[in-house]
Amino acid sequence: MSLFEPAAFGALALSNRVVMAPLTRTRADDDGVPTETMAEYYRQRAGQGLIITEGTWPAAEGKSYPGQPGIVTPAQIEGWRRIAEAVHEAGGTIVMQLMHGGRVGHPEISGEPRVVGPSALAAPGETHTPVGKAQMPVAHALTLDEIPMVVEQFARAARNAIAAGLDGVEVHGANGYLVHEFLSPVSNIRDDRYGGSPENRARFAIEVTRAVAAAVGADRTGIRLSPQHNIQGVLEEDDADARATYLAVAEGLALDLAFVDVLAADPTTELVQSIRRTAGAPFIVNTGFSVPTTFAAAEELVTGGWADAVAAGRPVIANPDLVTRWHAEAELNEPRPALFYGRTAEGYTDYPALDGAGVIS
Repeated sequence: MSLFEPAAFGALALSNRVVMAPLTRTRADDDGVPTETMAEYYRQRAGQGLIITEGTWPAAEGKSYPGQPGIVTPAQIEGWRRIAEAVHEAGGTIVMQLMHGGRVGHPEISGEPRVVGPSALAAPGETHTPVGKAQMPVAHALTLDEIPMVVEQFARAARNAIAAGLDGVEVHGANGYLVHEFLSPVSNIRDDRYGGSPENRARFAIEVTRAVAAAVGADRTGIRLSPQHNIQGVLEEDDADARATYLAVAEGLALDLAFVDVLAADPTTELVQSIRRTAGAPFIVNTGFSVPTTFAAAEELVTGGWADAVAAGRPVIANPDLVTRWHAEAELNEPRPALFYGRTAEGYTDYPALDGAGVIS
């Protein structure tokens, strides 16, 4: 098996096994509506076998960052329709990451009176709001009556994404946001059926993903996990507890999902591979934030049988035609991190592509 071979992940047709990782870029307008510049950005990157979009909020209460898009209003749905059409016209496949930020957010960002989480705890540190830096607020602990409402927000957002023409959805269960917050015994200190034991802490992730799968089809549904990533105060430092928690998640998601997408510095560990075996779905790995993904590393993960596809972040930001460059062993553009986040096309759609002769143009 090679990175350049096609694949079928459920109902998703991949022209190759290089995946564009979900990447927050903050280019939506003030109402969370995707822009024409965003459509061009995604169109440029349609040569990757699968695009996973930036985290997109399923409810205003789940918005984490200024410039982050939503999938709630008619205008947002129409904005995403333009993106899906652009990607499809370029021959690509695109799924939407549904991201509820949970306690990682602020009323000045969302316009809502509160942030929510599994427990009445604040994420550590500060956030950037439209009016300046602010401490992360203490979350409202979701009640047993409110949790099903949030689950339905995910399902409704998934239906909206498919109505907008996207090929599928990914539940964001990683990186310290709401679904991940429920998994950790540090961010989740509940004593009801959603807290305490690993099986209880896994319940919310399972319910959300099953609701999304029921809404749009398991063969169009994936989930992203980041076991023991220990980010944004969502700590999973006990190895035995983490293994029990993620195996409970994987067991609950063994329902013919389109894919499971795991962020891990070393995808060959027993924890990561046990998630793969237990979930039984096509498996995407992403080696994380510390070292950009190289062709050699990605190819080894696929040819070595550790994954069915590999997601790349920064290389795809800087090289919209990354698959072409990797295949031709061509030079790569260098990313410009100072421009990763912003509201303009600079550092977003202005990275050069190779021309037909393999020359940067």
